[in-house]
Amino acid sequence: MQLPPLTSNAMDTDQVEYFTHQDGEYVPAAWDLSGGQTSPKDWCGIVFKVIRVMVLFIPTLLGELFRLLLGTKRKSIRGQLALVTGGGNGLGRSLCLRLAKEGCQVAVADIDLIAAQRTAQELRNLGVQAEPFLVDVGDQKSVEQLKSDVEAKLGLVDILVNNAGLLAVLSLSEGTPEDVQRIINVNLASHFWAIRAFKNGMMERRRGHIVAVSSSFGIVAFGRTVCYSATKFGVRGLMEALNEEFYMNGYGNEIFVTCVYPGFVATRQEFLDYLHQLGCRVPIQTPDEVADLAIDGVLKNRCEVIASPLYMQILLKLYSLMPNGINRLVMDIFVDNVPRLGYMKSSLNSES
Repeated sequence: MQLPPLTSNAMDTDQVEYFTHQDGEYVPAAWDLSGGQTSPKDWCGIVFKVIRVMVLFIPTLLGELFRLLLGTKRKSIRGQLALVTGGGNGLGRSLCLRLAKEGCQVAVADIDLIAAQRTAQELRNLGVQAEPFLVDVGDQKSVEQLKSDVEAKLGLVDILVNNAGLLAVLSLSEGTPEDVQRIINVNLASHFWAIRAFKNGMMERRRGHIVAVSSSFGIVAFGRTVCYSATKFGVRGLMEALNEEFYMNGYGNEIFVTCVYPGFVATRQEFLDYLHQLGCRVPIQTPDEVADLAIDGVLKNRCEVIASPLYMQILLKLYSLMPNGINRLVMDIFVDNVPRLGYMKSSLNSES
């Protein structure tokens, strides 16, 4: 199924129709749920689609298995412009460095301008063009300003990497409403603002790649990270739906989407201290290791990259299929105790 891409006018019309409201205007559905008669023409269409699925199922499945086992040809992104949010520190910095090694120009965007400047200089030392940019990704107007600044200094963005996030270990009963809203704005809403800002240009050029950094907590929920897990599950849903929308609008082989699920990354010391208090026995990876896996997935146009050791990838995949009781038994292997800990207040003050 291929649909024409939405135009800005169509989006404006839908917005007016859906979001305006007056008291008493609700109209209940009048559709006859008992259903009408299916015409012979309808039945022929259904039968044809079923036959088509049966014919194409095996070759399509084999093709996917071959790609999984043998890998796919890596594309070249040399000379393209990549924008990395949260690029000043931690995983964002490592992603910038790896993109530079692939020959990309890099726009380093961060709320910490000093860190962004430092990373940009490292990239220039590698021989690529790089510029630092100040942005608050949780603020839609700041993201729009970022778009203008990047295009004025470096040009049009080919690869958008939404990496910035708050690593706030926050239960639902902890933190102020402002804290919770800030986590949602930075970890989830920011992806909407950045994608909306840059995707139209990619659609016009019929070329682009959008990358989002989610988390293993976007696959496996953990009770001491309710707010964080909720936003990371949201990123997962956003990217899967966006991938399907590009396909439906005819951009399936031109604009690619990759969602990255890092495990436990040695970035912020507060988080490592928290894992120690939990008695966690989980593999800790360096930012460079995760960045290598993430960009390797981008070069292969993979929709999903679980940036963890192979056995953890398998466990994460199985976790979502198992009953809660089994999942909790597995969790006991990796976590000795789950104390009631306050959230990491300092983590709310920076994005990584």
